[in-house]
Amino acid sequence: MNVEIVYESMFGATRQIAEALAEGMHPAATVTLVNVNDADPTFPEADLVLVGGPTHVHGMSRHETRDQAVAWSRDPDRHLKLEPGAPGIGIRDWLDGVTGPFGRFLAFDTRADAARLLSGSAATHIQKQLRRAGGEPIGESESFLVHDNGLEAGELARARAVGASLVTWLADITA
Repeated sequence: MNVEIVYESMFGATRQIAEALAEGMHPAATVTLVNVNDADPTFPEADLVLVGGPTHVHGMSRHETRDQAVAWSRDPDRHLKLEPGAPGIGIRDWLDGVTGPFGRFLAFDTRADAARLLSGSAATHIQKQLRRAGGEPIGESESFLVHDNGLEAGELARARAVGASLVTWLADITA
């Protein structure tokens, strides 16, 4: 089983979720983690592709929101450190230029610990865009919750559990 995870991360939370998803799939699947800045302009050829990013202003990041994240990282009161290579491009930019064929995917995001109606969800937008391009979602998108300086307690364990359930699902459909 081959799985590719393409992610965008500004302060590390989304990268940590991508890594935890991969851990949950190991050793049953071969998982490749790819920062969106290094992602190929064609949709990955894998049994399953996970695509995720942080939620900025109710959806996927934009150039302006990534610039705002850079400004936040310069504010010593926020205690935020940019990921290596951030801001770079975002999932939105990659999806706007990525070509198919598109296969099975699961969208995920990190978002504020608030009602989805209030926080929005990058994963919802990722799923819509990939579905419109011909991708096949394997279920509802996943959101992992963050607070001011990182992930909420238990979110890494939940991501590992989601990863393990995805491997089980893949094994069932490929058997």
